[in-house]
Amino acid sequence: MEDKKIAIAIVDDHTLFRKGMVSLLDESDEIDILFDASNGVEMISMLEINALPQVILMDINMPQMNGYDSTKWLTSNHPQIRILALSMHDEDKPIIEMLRSGAGGYLLKESKTSDLITAIKTIAAHGYFMNNQVSGKLIRSLQENNSSKNLLQEISVNERKFLEHCCSEFTYKEIADKMNLSPHTIDNYRESLFQKFEIKSRTGLVLFALRNDLIKL
Repeated sequence: MEDKKIAIAIVDDHTLFRKGMVSLLDESDEIDILFDASNGVEMISMLEINALPQVILMDINMPQMNGYDSTKWLTSNHPQIRILALSMHDEDKPIIEMLRSGAGGYLLKESKTSDLITAIKTIAAHGYFMNNQVSGKLIRSLQENNSSKNLLQEISVNERKFLEHCCSEFTYKEIADKMNLSPHTIDNYRESLFQKFEIKSRTGLVLFALRNDLIKL
C-alpha cells in the first residue's frame, strides 16, 4: 500500500524562495503542499479555507506577523500542527526563540531537498527534528520519555542555573557576570553538560532543557 503523503504548508516572505521550495517539494511523492503564505497573517487566512497541514515550514523574519508570533499562534490554536523553523543563518538567538515559541526543530534554508524531506517526515512522525548539532542522549531521552527528575540528578544547581541563562540572549561572558563566576568556570559547565548529554551546541542544550522541563521560563 502506498504511504500517505504528508500535508504541509510553507510560510515565507521571500517569493522566489517560497515558490522555488513549492516547485521542488511538489516533485516528491511523499509531500502534499496544501498552500503557501508570505507571513503569519496570510497563513491564518489560508488555514480558514484549507485543510490543516501536518507540518508548517516557518520562516523567521517576515512582515506583519513574524515566525515567532506565527508559531505562538499555531501552538495556541492548532497545537497538533508541527512547526519546522527555516533559518538563513545557524545562529543561537533566533533558533532558541523559535524553539521557545513552540517550533519542534529547525533547518537551514541552504539544506538539500532530500534533507528537508527527511526533516518533514521526522517532525511529522515524532513532533521534533534534530539536526547534526543535537544528538545522542537528547534523542534517546525524547524517545524513552526520561523524567526531568532523573535528569536533574545528573546536573548541579549551578549547571541548571547556567542552562536557564543559556535560554536568554546573554553571551557566555554575560552569563559569567550574572552568576559571579569566571568565564573559565562557565566554559567548564558548558563542556560538562555537552559531555553528559552528548550535545554539541548551545542550541542543543536549550532544546534539551526545554523538552525535558529542566528549566522554568
